[in-house]
Amino acid sequence: MALAAALAQERPRPFRKSFLRLYLCLAVAYMCSSTNGFDANTFGGLSAEKNFATYFDLTPANNGAVVALYVVGQITGCLFAGPFADRYGRKVGMAAGSLICIIGAAVQASSRTRQDLMAGRFILGLGAVIANSSGPAYVVEMAYPKYRGFLTGLYQAFFFCGTISTTWLEFGLSYLPADSVVAWRLPLAMQTVPSLILISTVYFIPETPRWWMAQDNHDKAKEILVKYHGDGNPDSPIVALEMEEMMEVVSITGSDKRWWDFRDLFNTKGARYRTFLVVAVAWFSEIELPPTSYYLPLMAKTIGITDVHTQLLLNALQTPIMMIASICGLCMIDKWGRRKFLITGSILMSICLSIITACTAQHAGKPIVSGVGIAFLYLFLVSFAVCWVPNQALYPSEILAFNARGKGLAFYNLTRNVVLVINTYVPPIAIASVSWRFYIFYILFDAFGAIVVYFTFIETRGWNLEEIEGIFNSDHPKKESLRKEKVIFIPGA
Repeated sequence: MALAAALAQERPRPFRKSFLRLYLCLAVAYMCSSTNGFDANTFGGLSAEKNFATYFDLTPANNGAVVALYVVGQITGCLFAGPFADRYGRKVGMAAGSLICIIGAAVQASSRTRQDLMAGRFILGLGAVIANSSGPAYVVEMAYPKYRGFLTGLYQAFFFCGTISTTWLEFGLSYLPADSVVAWRLPLAMQTVPSLILISTVYFIPETPRWWMAQDNHDKAKEILVKYHGDGNPDSPIVALEMEEMMEVVSITGSDKRWWDFRDLFNTKGARYRTFLVVAVAWFSEIELPPTSYYLPLMAKTIGITDVHTQLLLNALQTPIMMIASICGLCMIDKWGRRKFLITGSILMSICLSIITACTAQHAGKPIVSGVGIAFLYLFLVSFAVCWVPNQALYPSEILAFNARGKGLAFYNLTRNVVLVINTYVPPIAIASVSWRFYIFYILFDAFGAIVVYFTFIETRGWNLEEIEGIFNSDHPKKESLRKEKVIFIPGA
């Protein structure tokens, strides 16, 4: 492979000066993921706060609508998030989304009525999807090819920075007096933090070389590659390879120039294959993960943990454990490859869910059984975090062609949000009807996920972004992606 040969000549070191600058640029984009993480836990935790529910007159009848407006905002934003990032650039997309998030969080934190709160949630969802359609695209297009798996996978790991912050903040604030408005206004206001960091730093980072190439500005694209990938060397083999491949693949008249044109997601066999994989990642990364909030309180109560603060502590421990696990997965993803990770993760999750389901069915009056159930719940979350979390942002960003990446990531976010709605509102109804038996569905779905990945997912490890496009143009993409070529490096050549 051309990439492997160029890397053999370059012999890059992960902490050379140009890479340290690159990591700082990527850290700015990671704030988009943290923004999503802040909301993921904030509102769910506050919904259980009695004072919060009383203040806004939240009932089982209207709480669902308030929660859903965040998703409605995201679905609405998906319609123009991709075209916006394509037209104005990834930087502008991240900045615009973050600015809208700040407005939405401010409206939520200062809400006086339930209608104010609902408006804030809609605006926040709108901004979040714009930022999260531009953020992964920025990271995957700026990342150095050798470390693309780790650097792009780290985007999703930063999701946990948001969830950890809010979970532990809410745990600490739970000790305030029951009638304190600070206990819920402060977490809502804290949702602005990642977006404020991004807004204050995005001006200082470059636009991606592939976006400049699409604007027919080859000199600017090469300037950025030399500075961040070539360590200042204009004759760098990696820079030469990337420039050559971008000139062959990135079109200056592609559909990314037309905001209304989504044809590049469906107009060829390879495009349809890509879109299928994007949809598959969206479905499996959401449906494979059942609402764990059902298991934990039930089993904790059975083994004698009835104190609310202790239960909150157990819940708060989930997020740092998952973040550590996801970083461990990132360290191995370029060694194992994407396919092996996803297949292994789905199989382990199916096994853990089988044991959890059996424990849930037999937990009554059996503290040891409940303890085993809690242990395997954490093992399930670790399996998901190690194998699936790094791929949630990485895999769709890698397989989408440049001219379809902005719109494709917006479509990916749209699909994930639709699936999230299903996985949020169907399980409580199903659990109420058939109890623990509903989790047999997740066991089978996780196993099915492993089968789908094995037979249809391509391997992206070791391929440059433009080389991946060539894989989809072949007759058998999966087989082509698994082809190995031995690269012989001759010192001094």
